[in-house]
Amino acid sequence: MTKPGGPAGMRQVYRPTLGRRLLAWGLGALLIVWVAMVAAGFHAGWHEADELTDGHLAGVAALLLAERDNRFADERLMPPPPPGGAPLRAHDYQRSMSVAVWGSDGRLLSRFGSAPTPAFEPGEGYATLELGQPATRWRAYARWNGPSRERRVMVLVSMPEHDDLAWDIAGQVAEPGLWLLPVVAVVLGWALRRAMQPLRQLADRVQALDVRTVQNIDPLPRHRELAQLAHAVNTLGQRYQAALANERQLANELAHELRTPLASLALHAANVRGPLADEDRTQALDRIERDARRVAQMLDQLLALARASRVELEEAAVECDLAALGRDVLGRYAQAALDSGHALSMRAPDSVPMRGHPLLLEMILRNLVENALAHTPAGASIELALDAQGRWLQVSDDGERVAGRNGPRMDAPGTAAPGGAAGRSSGPALGLGLGHRLAHKIAAMHGGHFGTANPLQPFTTTYRMTWGDGHGG
Repeated sequence: MTKPGGPAGMRQVYRPTLGRRLLAWGLGALLIVWVAMVAAGFHAGWHEADELTDGHLAGVAALLLAERDNRFADERLMPPPPPGGAPLRAHDYQRSMSVAVWGSDGRLLSRFGSAPTPAFEPGEGYATLELGQPATRWRAYARWNGPSRERRVMVLVSMPEHDDLAWDIAGQVAEPGLWLLPVVAVVLGWALRRAMQPLRQLADRVQALDVRTVQNIDPLPRHRELAQLAHAVNTLGQRYQAALANERQLANELAHELRTPLASLALHAANVRGPLADEDRTQALDRIERDARRVAQMLDQLLALARASRVELEEAAVECDLAALGRDVLGRYAQAALDSGHALSMRAPDSVPMRGHPLLLEMILRNLVENALAHTPAGASIELALDAQGRWLQVSDDGERVAGRNGPRMDAPGTAAPGGAAGRSSGPALGLGLGHRLAHKIAAMHGGHFGTANPLQPFTTTYRMTWGDGHGG
C-alpha cells in the first residue's frame, strides 16, 4: 500500500511500526503464558477434583461405618425442604453419593442412591468401576468396619459429576486470564507508546537535520541505545561535512591549477595566429602542447577519483591476486621504461591474495609507476615490492642518487621542479596532488594508509600503501 507524498510525486510505502511489532510480540508472549496457565489450571482442576472426590468418599464411608443401623430411606420418600429452606443438594461442590452395605457373608444389607449395585468383593480401597447397561463409570471407595469384618461399606459417585467438578475448578483458574488478557493488551500498548516516545523524538531530530550545514543532535538522548544511535548519526554527519569540505577544496584547487594552463593555452594560441618568427612560433606550439598535456593529466586524475568513488558505492570487494596485477602493470610499462632508459623490477612472491577492488588496485599501481617514470632521470631503477605478510605494496626508485651523479635534468612535462625524486611535486605526475588524493582514497577503501616509507638501499624514495586485516590475504 502506498500513498502520494514528498517532492516530485514520490510515493511513500506504508511500513509496520516498531511499536506495533513490540506490542504484537509482547501479546504473543503473554498469550503463550496464558495458554500455559490454562493448561496448568486444567491439570490442577482434575487433580483437585480427584482429591476432593476421594476425600469425600472416604469421609462418607467413615461416617457410615460409625453408624450401626443399616437402613436408608427411599429417595422418593424424602420430605421436601421446609418453606424458605435450601434443598439437601444445594452446594456447587456437593456430589450425589450412592452407598452399598454388605455383611460378612457377602449378603447385601442395604443400598442407597442411583448407582447400580456392584458385585461383592472382599477388597478395600479406591476403584473406578464400570456399572449398569449401558455401562457408566463410577468412582468407588470400599472399607470393612474393622478386624471383625462384620460390615463392608462402599460409597460411589458418578464420574460425569467428578468431571463437572474438574471443569468447574479449571474454569475458575482460567477465567481471570480471559478477563486479564484484553486489559493487559490495552495497558501494554499504552506503556509501549510511552516507552517509544524518546525514539520518536530522536527520529524527529534526525529528520530536522540539514546535511548542508554542520549540525549535531543535541542534547543526546539519555538512554544508552538511543545515545549510541545519535552518536552514529552525528559521526556520519561530520564525515559527510568533511567530504563536502574536501570536495570544495578540490574544486578550488582544480580551478586554480587549471586557470594557469588554460590562460597560457589561450595566450599562445592567440600569439600563433599573429606574425611570429619561426623560432617563436615553435616555442609557442611547444608551450601549447605542454599545457594541453598538463590539462589532460589533471582531467585523467579527476576521472580516476570519480571512478574510485563509483566503485566504492557500487562494487563489492572480491578476492584477487595482487602479484598478478603487479606483473601485468609492469608489463604494460616495460616498453616505456626501455624507451626512457629506466630499469623496472618486481620483488614479490608468486601470489599475494587479498580481498579488494582490482580496478582500484591496478589504478594505484599504474599511478605509482607512472610517477616514478616521470620524476626520475634516465638510468634510474624502479622496483615494485609486495609483502603479503605485512599487507603492503610499495614502489621505490633511486632517482635522487642518479640525479646527483648525472647533474641537473629537466623534469616531467607540466612540472617545474628539477632534480629527480628530490624535485617531486606534491602528487604523482602532477603538481596538483590529485594523485596522492587518489592513492589515499584507494588505501582508505581497503582499510589501510598511503604515504612515504623509509627506502632500503640502493633506493632513495619509497611510496607505500598498506591494507587492513579485513582485506588481507
